[in-house]
Amino acid sequence: MSQQFPPPGQPQPGYGYPPPPPKKSNTGKIIGFSCLGIVGFVVLLGVIGAVIGGASSDKTSKESTPSTAATSAPAQAPGATPSAVAPGKKAAVDVVAKKAEFKKSVIAQGEDYTSVSVTITNNGSKPINVNPLYFAITDANGTKHAAELGADENQIATMELAPGENTTGAITGKGAFTAKTVTYTDGLIGKAVRADVS
Repeated sequence: MSQQFPPPGQPQPGYGYPPPPPKKSNTGKIIGFSCLGIVGFVVLLGVIGAVIGGASSDKTSKESTPSTAATSAPAQAPGATPSAVAPGKKAAVDVVAKKAEFKKSVIAQGEDYTSVSVTITNNGSKPINVNPLYFAITDANGTKHAAELGADENQIATMELAPGENTTGAITGKGAFTAKTVTYTDGLIGKAVRADVS
């Protein structure tokens, strides 16, 4: 009599089914990824705090320490609003605005635009950025007009002005209106400088 064994996976005579393999627990993976997520979140908060803290401390130091160019310079240029400048001191940024004729570029659609010639001078000790998007024109009715990019052939260029440098170019608003003031903001959230249009 030969002994026959049942095929694998079949119950053995007298033993039943083989025990199932033990299940692996995912608890370690879950805890590991949770800890990694918490550490990543804390690092992200630290980076955001450093950026915000650095920006506010730079702003505080700029406001509390006047530049040597601003303290030794004569009175402000005509056309600029002397709102935050003490008598006898030049603002860090001078803006002079004059009425100008609109010179249609190939991008402009129609003739319904108003241009203002703007001269911006960096009187500070640090470079400033100039970009047509940093300007806005306010009309005689108090309506603010954003700069239309590429509408005027003489549009002010995008550049960085070193201390003592200046540039001139056109800022153009859509529509026909009487320009009253031009506002320049260094960056999209910097301090605004306003000049009357002469």
